[in-house]
Amino acid sequence: MSPSQEEPRDETRDEGAWPAGPAAAGDPPSPATTQETVPPTTSPTGEASAEDDGSSEVEEDLVKLLADAEQQKEEYLELARRTKADFENFRKRAAADVQAAQVRGKVSVAREVIDAVDNLERALEAADDGAALRDGVEMVLSGLRETLARNGIDVVDPEGEKFDPNLHEALSTMPVEETESGTVVEVMQKGYRLGDQLVRPARVVVSS
Repeated sequence: MSPSQEEPRDETRDEGAWPAGPAAAGDPPSPATTQETVPPTTSPTGEASAEDDGSSEVEEDLVKLLADAEQQKEEYLELARRTKADFENFRKRAAADVQAAQVRGKVSVAREVIDAVDNLERALEAADDGAALRDGVEMVLSGLRETLARNGIDVVDPEGEKFDPNLHEALSTMPVEETESGTVVEVMQKGYRLGDQLVRPARVVVSS
């Protein structure tokens, strides 16, 4: 081929463009290699929704635990209230039993003392005018009466009062002029009581 027939040069070819190959050291990175990979917010397999479901279950469990704790608290409070009420009732019953036992003890002792008082009163009525004997009997009798009074034992001496079957025992009846019927005209034996409890009724004669 002659020089005049030399193939014309392609002016459009970039002398610096070479076939793609390994990047040389120091070459700027390709835009495709600098693009950051952003992890998907939602996995195609549904893992994110599974996590949400797990959180909901935990919240439901917490709510249930709180409800159970509140119910147990109310049950314990109710049990405490019932226990307190039962203890208060027991305390009252125990106090009432102690008081009743004290009353029974006083009544039992009072009956024995009353018998001694009756005997001394009869002895005093039958005694002679001997001052020494009368003084001795009256002193013992006074001491016994004071003992009864200190223990709350009151004498029932209803002469001239209206007959009361709750406190008096009628031994007989008799007509008495200018006296209303049903009046105690004579006390054969005095009665005694401890508060509202009758220790012994007064034995009386009632006008008819």
